[in-house]
Amino acid sequence: MSSKDEQIKHIDKDLDLSNAGRGVWLVKVPKYLANKWEKVPGSTEVGKLRITKQSGQKAQVSLSLNENITNIDPQEPIPKEHFLDVSVVTKQTLGVFSHTSQGKSDETNGESEKLYMEGRIVQKLECRPNADTTYMALKKESIRRAAEPERKVQSLERIVQNFKPISDHKHNIEYREKRKAEGKKARDDKAAVQDMLFNAFEKHQYYNIKDLVRITNQPIAYLKEVLKEVCDYNMKNPHKNMWELKKEYRHYKTEEKKEPATQSTSATLSDSD
Repeated sequence: MSSKDEQIKHIDKDLDLSNAGRGVWLVKVPKYLANKWEKVPGSTEVGKLRITKQSGQKAQVSLSLNENITNIDPQEPIPKEHFLDVSVVTKQTLGVFSHTSQGKSDETNGESEKLYMEGRIVQKLECRPNADTTYMALKKESIRRAAEPERKVQSLERIVQNFKPISDHKHNIEYREKRKAEGKKARDDKAAVQDMLFNAFEKHQYYNIKDLVRITNQPIAYLKEVLKEVCDYNMKNPHKNMWELKKEYRHYKTEEKKEPATQSTSATLSDSD
């Protein structure tokens, strides 16, 4: 933010305090009443406020709504008569402020916006309806709506197709092909399987079970039965979880140590006359 924008944002404005000494009421109304008032055009009389006060007693305040408010929605009538519970504000200092905009804003001094103090809150009032039949019906309807589940079970007369089938996923295809290939594996004769194992162990000393299944193409459960007869399963490092031929079947070739060749020199002697 530039220095100019920052100066405009924190510009000081005058506050009109001509109505600072006026006392105002802070009124809390029910939600259903506020919703009705929002639907009424401006400058429309919505009701009449009646204040009665007897000597030595607290003032009684009541609100009687006009017909254009109570019948604005015939399917949802609201109570016509309300009373206001009055309490005096003594331990707080509350005020009501307003602002008006006049034409285009002046970026230099902000004179287009006027701030006013409308008064000081002297009383709080809570608007409550009289417990008549209209109000009881309104509460009953609100309780019924709150109890309704958001999701309902509906019976359908015909099948509803709300989605289109998509191409099969790659991992599903691979899994089915793998299961299909495993299903084709048949048990060979034990001697033939042992020959395949011996041929494999002539190339390498250690194998894991996956490689042996691939080499012999036998069901894993059957292959393990054959392996237990001719092989040992290593449980310790460095060849943990690997299979190795039993000692009686091992015929590993070891390179013989070659003795260093000795050179012999022979000399032929001839007698010369």
